[in-house]
Amino acid sequence: MAQHAAASANVPTPRRKSDLLGIAYLGTIGIVMLAWIAALVWGTMAFFNWLVA
Repeated sequence: MAQHAAASANVPTPRRKSDLLGIAYLGTIGIVMLAWIAALVWGTMAFFNWLVA
């Protein structure tokens, strides 16, 4: 014997808001990584410039 629900509950699910703190963390990490890579490139160029000169 099958039982069926008397009424389906239509509960609206709350929308997920964008996590601004997470976006800020990712942006900060991206900027720090970009600065780190730029410093490595600059240091390498300065080293080879000193080596050649």
